[in-house]
Order: sequence, then C-alpha cells, then structure tokens
Amino acid sequence: MFELSFLHANSFYELTGLLLLVAIVGSIGLILKQPMIVSLIAAGILAGPSALDMVSSHENIEILAELGIAILLFLVGLKLDLKLINTLGPVSLATGLGQVLFTSVIGFLLGLLLGLDSITAIYVAVALTFSSTIIIVKLLSDKREADSLHGRIAIGFLIVQDLFVVLAMMMLSAYGVGAQPSTGDSAFMQIVKIIAYGLIMLAIVGVFIRYLATPIVSRIARSTELLIVFSIAWASLLAALGDHLGFGKELGGLLAGVSLASTPFREAIVARLSSLRDFLLLFFFIALGTQLDLSLLGAQVYPAMVFSLFVLIGNPLIVVIIMGFMGYRKRTGFLAGLTVAQISEFSLIFMTMGVSLGHVTAESLGLVTLVGLITIALSVYMITYSHFIYNWIEPMLTIFERKHPIRESSIEDHKKIEKNSYDIILFGLGRYGKAIAQYLRKEGFSILAVDFNPDEVQRWRNIGNDALYGDAFDQDLLSELPIENVKWVISAMPQHDLGITHEDPRLVLINALKQQHYTGRIAISTQRQHEKEMLHDKGADVVFMPFHDAAERAVERIVTFT
Repeated sequence: MFELSFLHANSFYELTGLLLLVAIVGSIGLILKQPMIVSLIAAGILAGPSALDMVSSHENIEILAELGIAILLFLVGLKLDLKLINTLGPVSLATGLGQVLFTSVIGFLLGLLLGLDSITAIYVAVALTFSSTIIIVKLLSDKREADSLHGRIAIGFLIVQDLFVVLAMMMLSAYGVGAQPSTGDSAFMQIVKIIAYGLIMLAIVGVFIRYLATPIVSRIARSTELLIVFSIAWASLLAALGDHLGFGKELGGLLAGVSLASTPFREAIVARLSSLRDFLLLFFFIALGTQLDLSLLGAQVYPAMVFSLFVLIGNPLIVVIIMGFMGYRKRTGFLAGLTVAQISEFSLIFMTMGVSLGHVTAESLGLVTLVGLITIALSVYMITYSHFIYNWIEPMLTIFERKHPIRESSIEDHKKIEKNSYDIILFGLGRYGKAIAQYLRKEGFSILAVDFNPDEVQRWRNIGNDALYGDAFDQDLLSELPIENVKWVISAMPQHDLGITHEDPRLVLINALKQQHYTGRIAISTQRQHEKEMLHDKGADVVFMPFHDAAERAVERIVTFT
C-alpha cells in the first residue's frame, strides 16, 4: 500500500493533500463526463486506508463532515412548507415503512438462500433497508428536483427511514454497545424517551416559528455576515441537540431549516450557504471512504452482486407499487423510487456494531461494504439518467398506475384545459417565468403554465390562471398539451449544470414539439452566451438571455432620457 506519510506531520498538509486529490479526481471525472458524486466517492476511497491512506486527523474530518450534513439538511428544511405534512405525510409514511418491511423480509430470505446463518441474515437484511439521505438530497439539489413532487416525497420517506435507523440503533445499543451503553434502560424505554424528546423539540420549534423566527432574523439580516454566521450556528445547534437527544443530526438540521422557512430571508440564506454546503460535503465523502476497508471483501462478490441487484431493482419497485396504489402516476413513483436504490453509510455503522457485539463476522461487514460500493455508484447513474431510463421502461410500469391517478392530477382541470385554446404555453414558473407571464397577460395573451413545483402550480391557479404540474421530460404530459392553436411555446425553466445530468430539458422540449408537428414558434431562455447559436440550430426561433436582455433594455432607457 502506497502511503503519503509526510502529510500526517501537519493537519494543514493533510487538508491540502485531500483538497488537491478531490480537485484532480473531480477534473478527471469532468473530462469523462461523470457525475460529481461519483468523483467524490472515488476520491474518498483513494484517500482511505485501502489506497493512499491520507487521513490521520479523523476527528477533524468527521467534524467538517458533520457540519456539512447539518447545513445540507438545514437548506432542505428551508425549502419545506409545513403544509406538506398534510399532503405528503401519508405517502411518505406508507412508502417509507413499506420499503423497510419489504427489504428486510425479502433480504432475510435471500440471506438464508445464500447460506448465511439466521443472525447474519437479519443483520444484512436490516442494513439493506437504509438509504443515504445525504447522497440523495445532494443529487436532487444538483438536478434542481428537490422541489418537485417526486423529490419532496422522496425526502419524506427518507426521513421515515432515518427514524427507523434511529430505532434500529437503539435496539442494538440495548445489548451494551451504542450511544448509551451504561444507562441500563431497556430498548422500549429508550424509544419512549426518543419520542418524548422529539415531541418536546417539535413544540419548541413550533413556538419559535410562531413568535420568534421572523423578528429575530429580521434584526440579524441587517448584517449579511451575521446572517450567515447565525444560520450556521442555528443549523449546528439543532443538529447537535437532535444528536444528543437520540434522533440524529440529520433530523435536527432539517428542523432548523423548517423553523426559518417562514421568514422572508430564506432565499438569501440558501444563496449564501450553498457553496459552503458543497465544500463541506467533500469531507463527508472522504470520511465515508475512510470507513471502507476493501481488504474485507474477499470471496463476497457473488452474494454482494445478488444483494445489490435486489436493492437496485426491488427497492424502487416496491415504492412504485405503493405509490401507484395510493393514486400517484407511475412516473412520479418511478422517479421517487430510484432514490432508495442504494444503501447508506449507516449500513456500515450498523454492521460494525454487530461485529463489536460478536453477532456477525468481519466477512459480513465486507459483504455489506461491497454492496454499498456497488449500489451507491450505480444508483447515482440511475438517478442521473432517471428521465432517460423512465422513457425506456415506461411501458412495463403501466400495470402499477391507476386508470385515474387521483393524487396527482385533477381530471376536471385536464378536461377544462383540453377544451381551452391558448396563445402561449409557458414552461417554468420561477421568477423569470412568472414575470414573462404577467407581462404577456397584460398584453391580452391567454397562457397555460407548466411547472414541476406543485406549490407554484397551485399559487398560479389560485389567482385565476391555468396551470399543469409537469416538466419537459414528462412525455405523457407533452403529448396531451393543446398545441393546435398555440402561437408560442416558451421555456423559462431554471438551468443546472448539464455535466451532472447530461440531459437538457430545453432540447427535450424542442424535440417533443417537433414530433407532435407543432407549427408555432419556440422561445428558449439561457444564461450562457455560447448556447445561443446551438439553440437556434436546434429549432428555437428566439433565444432569451435574461441578464443581457435586461442590460440592453436598461441602456435603451438611459439613452432615451439622455
């Protein structure tokens, strides 16, 4: 094993070496057009004990990783609306518990068939139920899908899974190893305590939201620097409190974000902390890499492949089935289901606890480690190319969808829209899209808006406008749009780094309109100068460049008054 031992002489040298490694591996991944998360996982493995062994300051790395996790979930919480509990609570609970039950039962039977003893089979089956909230939230954020319906449902049932993780760890700690080995409390009493602490914390956060959040943040926001420091401190405080009370840093950080979501400064906080979140999450993947001992893998390849296929196929399938039964479209169920097609870093921690107790061997830890490497890497690609994969297997998913998916669409709304005639169909109800729509309405144009955020769709409907939930990747929706008399189709969809997904929703939209023999005009927005000619070549009649157009308009007004 090649070691860079000189880095261990100084923590700053070690940090510098790790950052350089991530930059090099990330650059190679960018050249190969690989998702950034795959590069980060690869860098973490290279930095770990099985390769370069660059990490000696484990405590420092863990602290930075934990802070990154707290801020990540804090930013997710900032975008959550408390009303979602009423609308998405049942489906999150049903899919979360259903997936846990399905995976644990079938995983146990698979373990027995593969020759594992009953105790080891139980441990492995439970470990397979854990999905990585951190990785999934990062991927959804990168793809700008955290606010979509399937993204919100996924985050909901991942939280349910996190609660199950907490309960499983407490059950294990009752045998003498865990967070509180010397308390003498039974597992049942520990669970009761956790529930009580959770209810108390929810009550405190509720009071904070109702009476303190806006007044406090309004004063602090007078200083941008202080707002950033306060946000980090608040996220860390509730994450630490959640960890201390036994239900995890993730849920504590999420509650911190929810507590500030009602303030008028949440967008400013998100904008200022996003880069810090991405930087700190580097250390999460480095810490994950240091936990992977590749020497334990041995002869576990065959059972690891079987379990990996089960996780990659079985877990998404059960989510699709449950969501279809509850009245969601197959597309939403499939996109949400892909988020559980991997196991978590908690799976390794759970197995390590089992090894410490003497219940399972180091070989079983190696088995779960290999399953983790396979499923995390492949699920990243599955989520990255989710829309392409869905279009490929969509016919096979029809049996899992009700004739009328009552949870997701209003049949009356669709019938009303089908009967109407529109001048313009607008994709994207962000700030830019809504501004375009409002000016066009003043000019007398009739508009149908399409957006993937159900809240934006509902708000647009509430003020008397027509809107549909969906996006440019939704082929079923595109085929049903009333485009016969439409003069313009406008794309004001937010852009993300196409190196992450390799799919451009604007080009998907243009191609879909061509396939439907659309004869009107197409307008596309972009923030990148070099894309203007390409979009024209692909079929856009007009290309908007919001910043350049605004600057040009500003100059025209200045010249007019000169």
